[in-house]
Amino acid sequence: MDINLITTWIHPILAVIWVFPLIGIVCYFSWQVRQRRLAIAAGNKSKIPPKVGVEHVNIGRWLAGSVVALSLVGLLHPTITKGFIKQNLMTENLFLGFFVIMMFVLTAASLVFLYRAKTKVWRGTFATLTSMGVIILGGQNWIFRRTNEWYISHYYYGLIATILMIISLAIVQEIYKDKSQKWRKAHIILNIIATLLFIGQGFTGVRDIAEIAFYAAK
Repeated sequence: MDINLITTWIHPILAVIWVFPLIGIVCYFSWQVRQRRLAIAAGNKSKIPPKVGVEHVNIGRWLAGSVVALSLVGLLHPTITKGFIKQNLMTENLFLGFFVIMMFVLTAASLVFLYRAKTKVWRGTFATLTSMGVIILGGQNWIFRRTNEWYISHYYYGLIATILMIISLAIVQEIYKDKSQKWRKAHIILNIIATLLFIGQGFTGVRDIAEIAFYAAK
């Protein structure tokens, strides 16, 4: 089998065996947290243990980082095959070649620093840098975006979902500090949208895999 075809499948394989199971687990724990909070608000004793909230946060942090990493993996393959190899970046456009390499490194580093950031300012800074890195890497001319059909584009669904995960990671500490519950409500809304986008990713991903298999067989 063509090595190019094999590397093309790394992104969907990681999505199926790692990211989508995490999405299911996070959704389950979020529902448990919600049910426990409603029971306590109604003055009832909930059978759901208090640690469910901690588990939800911990696995949610894993999910956010995994989604960003998966996006970078998805962008890396066409960058190497279509950018560095087909377009000969390191000889035809050396500056762009080094710029793209640094963007991958800096985006990954920004994600790591986002996990470690303690203050609101630094979390906002590294969340912005991580999001900008993903956007810039995805904006290169060798990335297939299906812009004329953006409303059913695997790329745009993934880009928005990735940014929403970055935002969720950045605001998680604010949720527990905010007594007005505004951050919690924002978190819920953002992640409902993200979940719908992940479902869309499943459909568009299957479509794109079918197209890859079809053209590979010709």
